[in-house]
Amino acid sequence: MESAIAVKSFIVNDFNQLLLIKRRPIDPHSPGVWEIPGGRLNLGEDPFEGLKRETLEETGLAIDVLNPLRVHHFTRDDGQQITMITFFCKPLNNSVVLSEEHTDFGWMPVGESYSKLVDCFHDDLKMFQKYFQ
Repeated sequence: MESAIAVKSFIVNDFNQLLLIKRRPIDPHSPGVWEIPGGRLNLGEDPFEGLKRETLEETGLAIDVLNPLRVHHFTRDDGQQITMITFFCKPLNNSVVLSEEHTDFGWMPVGESYSKLVDCFHDDLKMFQKYFQ
């Protein structure tokens, strides 16, 4: 069974809004859901550099990686085992330019993000609200 390490950026701007991005409807894993930027690391890639690379590729944003937020493990629908690390980040620019992997984005108040963000990131929201607000 294949396994991978993934990183996600929990990007909160100065207005306490979280960046959400929507997966394209033809995505093989969780099509059409709202999530946060990030992806799998390349073999041997530094997690901080990989997070910056993935975030830039998906959103056009440069980020400042501040703190690890949460680590969790899960198995994708295709059987791949993922260890995912979410990091609290701040954007260094404000110009979101989506990759072809996503169809929409929005900045949403952190406390209101539960209604839109896919359930697997609700614990990240709780951790952020507990320790960083």
